[in-house]
Amino acid sequence: MTGKAGAGRLHGDPDRAQMLARMLRVDHAGEYGAVRIYAGQQAVLGDDRADPLIAEMAAQEKHHLAAFEDLVNRHRVRPTALSPLWHAAGFALGAATAALGRKAAMACTAAVEEVIEEHYAGQISQLGDEDADLRDQLEEFRRDEARHRETALAHDAEGAPAYQLLTGAIKAGSRLAIWLSERV
Repeated sequence: MTGKAGAGRLHGDPDRAQMLARMLRVDHAGEYGAVRIYAGQQAVLGDDRADPLIAEMAAQEKHHLAAFEDLVNRHRVRPTALSPLWHAAGFALGAATAALGRKAAMACTAAVEEVIEEHYAGQISQLGDEDADLRDQLEEFRRDEARHRETALAHDAEGAPAYQLLTGAIKAGSRLAIWLSERV
């Protein structure tokens, strides 16, 4: 096996196909969750005309989700069995943070996107030359997520009530969702 995907594999570690399936499964779930978060925020904050910034980020997440839907279908990867949970939880998180105000909605975006950017960076580092197309796509999406985080911070995310507590809880929940979606 060439590239990084097979380097240093230990007994019990997933092989390349299993690793790719896990990556596609969790990334699909994550983008699905992001779309649901923005849907919840838009339901509370109003339509696209009321908050074009959130609408723009939501549109990018929909683009990411469509790309992963294509990849999971093309590679015949089973989506996470937790999709119904992420459907409800994503919307609830988006609606709840938006109900606290636009700054809290931005804090939610900053927290989630920080975790996702780190997650994508970790995946990118695992991919070898045989997965260059996926690596490039993940890098593009990682940059989009970083811009979303920067945008949220530029729009006063840190001014949200109990910012550290709120974002800490959201980051912990996001990391748990990643861990579960890779496995279930």
